[in-house]
Amino acid sequence: MEFRFAPITEVEARVVLGWRYPGIDTLYRPNPDEIEEDIRALLRPEYHYHAAFDSEGILVGFCCFGEDAQVPGGDYGLPALDVGVGLHPDLTGRGLSHAFLAAILELGRALFAPEYFRATVAAINVRSLRMFERAGFMVVQTFDSGSHNIQRFFVLLKAERESRY
Repeated sequence: MEFRFAPITEVEARVVLGWRYPGIDTLYRPNPDEIEEDIRALLRPEYHYHAAFDSEGILVGFCCFGEDAQVPGGDYGLPALDVGVGLHPDLTGRGLSHAFLAAILELGRALFAPEYFRATVAAINVRSLRMFERAGFMVVQTFDSGSHNIQRFFVLLKAERESRY
């Protein structure tokens, strides 16, 4: 499957915020009282949210680059491009994640030319964790986040260039 990206629109933001992932749906469920605020966040230019479409123009996922891909409690001191991803729930488990992530990283390279990519993944999201590890990301940090619903997270890093040393 080929992917095409465009800055996310309000309609697309509303759609992706409604997606539910079996087994981890409580992790990514927006608070209904804050949905308008969440939509505004996805539309903020500095968060670089993009909708992903297949070759027929169907919305199949989204991504973001920068601060909104971080989770409170993590150490983000190393300069790296944070990346967040979301594939349509009906498409997970079909072998598309590697190509989807590769397309997102290519978009990130084109827009930002980062030295490192960084992803923060909830421990409960085993599929996403495996996807990043298969793409060459390495776990560099583990931390707990959340005030009353504490979750464990992994921070993963991928170098874009070989070290000169």
